[in-house]
Amino acid sequence: MAKKRLGNQTIQLQNNPVIISTGSIVGPKEGEGPLKDYFDMILKDDLFGEESWEFGESKMVREVIKMAVGKSDYVLNQVDYIVAGDLLNQLMSTSFAARDLKRPFFGVYGACSTMSESMSLASMIVDGGFSDLVVAATSSHFCTAERQFRYPLELGNQRPMTAQWTVTGTGASVISSKGEGPKIKRITTGKVIDKGITDVNNMGPAMAPAAVDTIKAYFDDTKDDIDSFDIIATGDLGIIGGEILLDFINKEGYDLSSVYMDCGIEIFDHKKQDTHSGGSGCGCSASVFNGYIYKKLKKKEINKVMLVSTGALMSPTSTLQKQSIPSIAHAVIIEN
Repeated sequence: MAKKRLGNQTIQLQNNPVIISTGSIVGPKEGEGPLKDYFDMILKDDLFGEESWEFGESKMVREVIKMAVGKSDYVLNQVDYIVAGDLLNQLMSTSFAARDLKRPFFGVYGACSTMSESMSLASMIVDGGFSDLVVAATSSHFCTAERQFRYPLELGNQRPMTAQWTVTGTGASVISSKGEGPKIKRITTGKVIDKGITDVNNMGPAMAPAAVDTIKAYFDDTKDDIDSFDIIATGDLGIIGGEILLDFINKEGYDLSSVYMDCGIEIFDHKKQDTHSGGSGCGCSASVFNGYIYKKLKKKEINKVMLVSTGALMSPTSTLQKQSIPSIAHAVIIEN
């Protein structure tokens, strides 16, 4: 019997998995943004000393996991599972990092929703008693994502104002069955939502309906109070998608305006840094949560957070075949 289910899409974790430590690494551009003081490491160059951007991203994943575990009372060999993913085909960056870390590995893909997805699965593993220590991690890189999904960077293509800037960043959460830190209390797993958007340079409107659907499902399932949250953070809807979310969710009877933030809006000063509609990429919510939000939770400056990482599930193939952009959002509720 599924004793931990609440309503249609939400589960109540009963054994209180704890986020005992985190790590965050970002690129040079992100290190010039408003949240620069909250990241553990800011790279001096996008290659991170490697011969390609892809291996630079892989090194970021490897180092952020070692960093996060190193802040805890554990060592890497005590980690039972790594649950992680990125944006590249066959999870290249994450898989090569897992090869070097030599720990049991679940590779997951949810596009830019991957941080919430990896945290959801990691916390369920711990809550279910299958492990005492799991790492959830996610990364993206501007140069690797642009090369795969859009254009060779050497072309210097002009980007429309609706476009977002893929974050070079990674984050890792160490989730344990015991210890001190914020606890993962509930999870609402999203459904794939497709409203027919086809413009890959305007992904906020494609992802916003998925975020609306998941947030509404959480409050419908739990009857929780919006005012009990300090932050409800989406992953990377950007300026346009964020406005759509607030409008659509308000029409469903939920006013999020006092607690809402979007990681893609917060990570850059979009006017000074020329990121148009804001940041994107699964490293966006990964670095902002494991840097900015987690540190505020640890300091008790905030007490209750909903992280709703949002993902556009298109691929280079689906784009070439002129398919629309299916999207998904997963919610993780974290409390002190």
